Amino acid sequence: MTHSVDVFWSYRSPYCYLTLDRFRDWQETYDLTVEIRPVYPMAVRNPDFFAQVNRKYRTYHTPDYHRVGEYLGMPVRKPVPDPIVMDNENYIIAPEQPHIGKLTRVGGAAQKRGKCFAFTDAMMRIVWDGLTDDWNSDGHYTAALTKAGLDAAEILREEAEDRDGLEAVIAGNQAAFDAADHWGVPCMVFDGETFYGQDRMDILLWRMKQKGLKAKLG
Repeated sequence: MTHSVDVFWSYRSPYCYLTLDRFRDWQETYDLTVEIRPVYPMAVRNPDFFAQVNRKYRTYHTPDYHRVGEYLGMPVRKPVPDPIVMDNENYIIAPEQPHIGKLTRVGGAAQKRGKCFAFTDAMMRIVWDGLTDDWNSDGHYTAALTKAGLDAAEILREEAEDRDGLEAVIAGNQAAFDAADHWGVPCMVFDGETFYGQDRMDILLWRMKQKGLKAKLG
């Protein structure tokens, strides 16, 4: 029996990126499908987030995700450009968000085709591993989509011509995320139970094994 876990995901979250190796290993080892469900980052869902949060959050956040990356053996660096357009001095989020908007919609298009994990695995490494500047070029999107076995030209055309349709996919993910009664990413939902954060992955795996998750035969 194949088990499935939904993962509510922001492409701007380093902690989402830092789950990728483990999720990929799990799918290779166990009879498991990881369903990535893209949502917008907290700062887009709530533009006052950074202005309201304790400023110590930001001073802790950056060294922490670098430390986690070092621990996991995953290179990580803040993306260039930042997926969120904002005034970092005053913590003001711009009303227009071309980078994260396009990235999340392309993720939604991959989700529609059942290949969101494959696309996300390829694209998040381009965005977050520190080896690539200007991750938002169509060339990098094309490389990630092609690696995922998707028709890059078709999806980039859909993102340009049917944004409302892809926004509806994202809104559906957000509604399911809200129904899971959480707000932060990565948020994993298995069999109606919610697990928040990359540091809860071991507990998630333990629970899935409790409920019958088995290693693949052979």
